[in-house]
Amino acid sequence: MKSMLADFRGVRELLELSRWRMAVSIGWGTAALGSGFALAALAAWLIARAWEMPPVLDLTIAVVTVRALGIARGLCRYLERLATHDVALRSMSLARTKTYRALAGADIWRPRRSGIEADAGQGDPARLRRGELLGRVGADIDDLGAVVVRAFVPIAVAAVLSLAAVGLLAVISIPAALILAAALAISGILAPWLSAHAARDAEIAVRADRTAFTAEALTVLDHAPELRVAGRLSSAIEAARAAGGRAVDAEDRAAARSAWAAAVLPLSIGASVLGALLIGITLYGNGSGDRVLGFQTVQPGGISPMALTVLVLVPLSAFEAVAVLPAAAQALTNGRAALRRLRRLERSETGAPATEPPPLPDGRRIAVTGPSGAGKTTLLMSWAGLFGTPRPGVTFFAEDAHLFGTSVLENLRAARGDITAAEAEHTLRAVGAGEWLDALPDGLDTDLVGGAAAVSGGQRRRLLLARALLSPATVLLLDEPTEHLEAEAGAELLRRLLDADSGLADPARTVVVVTHQLPPDHRADTLVEVDPNGTANIRRTIPVSRS
Repeated sequence: MKSMLADFRGVRELLELSRWRMAVSIGWGTAALGSGFALAALAAWLIARAWEMPPVLDLTIAVVTVRALGIARGLCRYLERLATHDVALRSMSLARTKTYRALAGADIWRPRRSGIEADAGQGDPARLRRGELLGRVGADIDDLGAVVVRAFVPIAVAAVLSLAAVGLLAVISIPAALILAAALAISGILAPWLSAHAARDAEIAVRADRTAFTAEALTVLDHAPELRVAGRLSSAIEAARAAGGRAVDAEDRAAARSAWAAAVLPLSIGASVLGALLIGITLYGNGSGDRVLGFQTVQPGGISPMALTVLVLVPLSAFEAVAVLPAAAQALTNGRAALRRLRRLERSETGAPATEPPPLPDGRRIAVTGPSGAGKTTLLMSWAGLFGTPRPGVTFFAEDAHLFGTSVLENLRAARGDITAAEAEHTLRAVGAGEWLDALPDGLDTDLVGGAAAVSGGQRRRLLLARALLSPATVLLLDEPTEHLEAEAGAELLRRLLDADSGLADPARTVVVVTHQLPPDHRADTLVEVDPNGTANIRRTIPVSRS
């Protein structure tokens, strides 16, 4: 219970819920369902009273009130929706702002080097694949917003109206009120408890599979061409399909438990109405008196026809308030789980002090491998000092670096302003862009209208690689330089980049290459493997003899 209360306070603090706005939402919600409750009670009284055929003017006020309550119910429901969603959307916007700030300020780029550190950093954003991180800033905050709309307000409204319904029946019959109170407790406590357990099981079973499906699907969407060339596209699609199938199966099992929870409500309604009917018939039969001037007199211990109809029909309306509580329990369960995940992101901002980026491993030619989303790019960015103080002489060339809408030569000069035409042509041909260069109408002076849109994916990679090689940096950090190239051409280019004697890059330079497809006969002297958890390990050092 303490943990649940702490989570409720955490939700309120993270969302920065306005008490005044919440009170307005609860007030309109109570007015909406209260109008329906009063409408049912008054309509029951009106039906029974009309049966006695009184003068029409005696029913005028009741008829007008019924109409007013019918209109008020819809109007108040609309105002409650406006107020509740205003609170939820404002709070979700604030929560997303906090989450983005936590991500921006967190030390999430530091590569992990040991299993002990990996175990200690559970929940660290550095361990999140892109699909998981998307879930944090998307679905998790949506779940917290749903707590306001589907849990906090409905629970408060249900508590108020349940007390009102029991109090009204207690005026007519204490036993009937006790039966209604018991039925409301069962449907308002037992059913939500079962529903919460079903939601928790679904959270445990579904979340991992949904996350796996999102991650696998993003891998397929981001790298379909390379996976197809490598012959792994079918297996990647099958892995995503399998993860999605497991998630669906888990959802079906959780839905079965939710169905049992949903059955509690109609059973409670039936028991309450039946009990009220039996008690009402007993009281009405035992206490009815003679008819005097067309009206039924009521003996001590009995009830009037109007009271009997109210006694039977009011419970039907009373259960409308608690009918939404199973869904509220599910929203609370999902919200608590989302809160715990988001708290991990906040702790990463205020936790251990940031450390200096790790030094580059020893070696002149370093290959970095690992699955998509494991953190290879962030590792390179960390080595470049892009999350702290930039390191002199170290240049990071991203796989999606910008191409300007100017000439080929000027695009290369973005790395170094004094590049000559001869240097530019030599480097372009060295990286395999000679045929493309020869096909350009004005050679190096050809304008790339639209920047990257003017070239194919492979041509863009070769142009960016040439720009990197022409830069004055002593350490080149290259992110996927051979992506979108044909398999054999890409493998050959990787061999040359990772061979200090190939002449493609100065032997004195340090060249670090991130790649998915490392040729088996590469000559890299250092190999860094990044596992799916984001742990960077130097698996082996390959001594290479220099002739």
